[in-house]
Amino acid sequence: MFIVPPNNFNGTPMWNDFPMFTEPPMMPMPIFDDLDATRQKPMFETTTNNQDFDIAPGSPIVNNPLYNQGWLTTQIGKYIKIEFLIGTNMLMDREGILKQVGISFIVIQETGTNDMLMCDIYSIKFVRVFDNQTNKCRTHDKK
Repeated sequence: MFIVPPNNFNGTPMWNDFPMFTEPPMMPMPIFDDLDATRQKPMFETTTNNQDFDIAPGSPIVNNPLYNQGWLTTQIGKYIKIEFLIGTNMLMDREGILKQVGISFIVIQETGTNDMLMCDIYSIKFVRVFDNQTNKCRTHDKK
């Protein structure tokens, strides 16, 4: 490699005898035969975990109410209206009873048809959870 020392006023490059990048020396590969026991052992020993879980560990997103999926999980069984953003400017709504919440989807049972509808959770923009209407009707009738 050619270098130009700082006090070289002629501008003639000088050859550098030392390589710019040095690699560490390569370690020799150990010689194994077919009956070598060290080669047959796993690198890391597995330990047995004797923890008893009351609830099996699941996805932290679905179980944590700070995420949309976790909050929607607390609303399972309630009547909801969901608005989805389709494209850049079109909103579409669906309503029914929330049956299931996954990491990337929800399932609602539509009111008129009793059909199960799986929806993309990432296009949801608004969720309206309706209050129990039977209690409102009873308290309204008592007045």
